[in-house]
Order: sequence, then structure tokens, then C-alpha cells
Amino acid sequence: MEFELLTQGYGLVEGPRVDAQGRLFFSCSRTGVYRRDPDGAISHLFERPWVGGIALNRGGGLLVTGGALAVWDGPNRTLRDVFAQAEGKPLPGLNDLTVDDAGNVFVGVMGFDINVFDPSQGKPPPGSLYRVSPSGEAVKLWDNVMVPNGIGFSPDGALLYQSDTMTHAVWVYDVTPDKMVRDRRVFCRFADDELPDGIAIDIEGGVWVAVARGKGEVVRIRPDGAIDRRIKIPSNFVTSLTFGGADLTELYVVTADNTITEDGKGAVFRARADVPGLLTPEAQF
Repeated sequence: MEFELLTQGYGLVEGPRVDAQGRLFFSCSRTGVYRRDPDGAISHLFERPWVGGIALNRGGGLLVTGGALAVWDGPNRTLRDVFAQAEGKPLPGLNDLTVDDAGNVFVGVMGFDINVFDPSQGKPPPGSLYRVSPSGEAVKLWDNVMVPNGIGFSPDGALLYQSDTMTHAVWVYDVTPDKMVRDRRVFCRFADDELPDGIAIDIEGGVWVAVARGKGEVVRIRPDGAIDRRIKIPSNFVTSLTFGGADLTELYVVTADNTITEDGKGAVFRARADVPGLLTPEAQF
């Protein structure tokens, strides 16, 4: 696959999503959320630190993570928190998310505040997995997710995949008819120097994973859990990915650095995939 550099000059880039108009939304770790239009024009939509996940929302808005799960109203350019507390306490922070066919959001809640955590103190406290409905009801689905990251459903919605970065693995849950999860187990284990990050799913059930701080790769995992391809990216720190385009064969990959430009900052790349991606539904908030 040949990757085209679309834009660069950022910090850690996360949360890529492409809408039906071909507009790419993404975040930068310190400065907030951006939009790249099909003509290449970049707009800074709003400031918000550490947006790890973005979902398209009905009516042209976005759902974003950070210190809370929030709805961004595009026409009015306002942010509204919809999930900021659990068990009577403020959330430390939320990371990646996905949406089911009913518009519910499945999101990873961190066990620590990324702005103040010191890695020299050892392993961070574990996080958890929540489901947030369009009514605002939040239900904890799973505890002890060390560092919740990329997340996505299988094509039939029966399985939910989630990167748990510090365990060096992508895990899989069974999804029950009432939108709960059960039987969490390892789907694919990575090497000790590979940290699985963002996830995208294709129509064949392949799970595409950005490998952060590894070999600068995106890998595709077959539904049986075996890696069937490793794709080199012009970066040493690949963070996330998504499918876009009219036929969902455009693969967008975002990074925290790049090996092309002199400044080597966070970037957005695009290539043509031979398997179409699976369309993620819009949130219904």
C-alpha cells in the first residue's frame, strides 16, 4: 500500500472519522479537533485536550471524548457534556469509542488522568468499559481494562473488539441481545514492544489495528485471531485509523510523528485498501 501524506505538523493525532461528504475529522492531543475538507483545507473546530475518540452524530455534529463524553453541535459550535460522572465521581478521562446500530456509544473510561499521571510510579490504575445511551444513561459493562483504547464491532454486531494497550493485546467480548457484554478474552496478543491502539473493522470481519511505539505499522487480524498482514507506515508511532470514501476503501491512518518531513510531527496519511471498511453508525445524541 502506498500512503499519501495529507497533512502534518501536529502533536499526537487521534480519533479519525470520515463523513458522507468526505470530510475527515481528527484530534490533536493538546489543541483540539480539526476537519480536513476534500479540497485539503484544514479547519480548527474547537479546543479540547486529549480527545481520544470521535464519532459522527446525527444532524452534522460530533461526539468526542476527553474529560467527559460531549456532543459538539456543528451549526451552533457548542459543546455539551453528556457523561461526565460515574458512581458519584468525576471521570478521570475517556478514550476511544464506537457506536452500535441503535446509536448507543461504547466508550473506554481511563483509570487515571492522563494530564497528571507519572509513568515512573508504575502501572496505572485500570479503567473500564461503558455503554452510554442517547438518553444519557450510562451503564458500566466491564471493569479492569488496563488502558482502554481502540474499539469496534464485528459486521454482525455479535462481537466487540477492544485494544487494551498495556496488556499488549486486542480483546474480544460477546455482545448480548440487551447490549451487555460477556466472556472477555484475548483475541490477538502482540509482542512486548508493540502497543495496540486504534481499531477499524472491514466488511470481511478483519480487525485493523494501529501499532503505537512498535515498528510503525498497521496490522490486519483475521476473524480467527491470526495476523494476515503487516503494513509499514511512514511513522514510528501510529495511533489510529479509519475507513472512508464513497466505497469505504480509503484507509486513513493518523500518527504522533512521521519519517517524511524534517520536523517529524504528527500526521495524517491515506492509502487505498483492497477490502472495504465497515461503516460505523452515527450516534443519536
